[in-house]
Amino acid sequence: MARNQYQTLTEPMFFILLSLDEVRNGAEITSWVNQITKGRIKLAPGTLYALLGQFLEDDLIIRVDVNKKGKHYTITEEGKDLLDNEVQRLRLLVDNYDKFFNQ
Repeated sequence: MARNQYQTLTEPMFFILLSLDEVRNGAEITSWVNQITKGRIKLAPGTLYALLGQFLEDDLIIRVDVNKKGKHYTITEEGKDLLDNEVQRLRLLVDNYDKFFNQ
C-alpha cells in the first residue's frame, strides 16, 4: 500500500472507511455518511466509487457480495489500523491545541 497517500485522510476517506464497519453497498455508504455527518458531507458517486476502487486496490476494504442491490464492501484489518492511526493523529492535534490554549 502507498502509505504516504494515507498519512492524513480526507473526510470522505475517513467516513467511507468508518461506514464499512458493517457490510454496505454504495447507496448505503452514501446514506450513512450523509446521516452521520448531518448532511455536511455529501458523497458524489464519482468520489465514492473512485475511493472504493482505491481502497480495494490497497487492501483497506474487500468486496464481500454482489447481488441485485449492488456490490457490498467491508473494511479489512489493515483499513481498521489506518482508521486507528488517523484517530490517534487527530487526538494528538486536539491535545496540542488544548495544551496551548488552556494553559
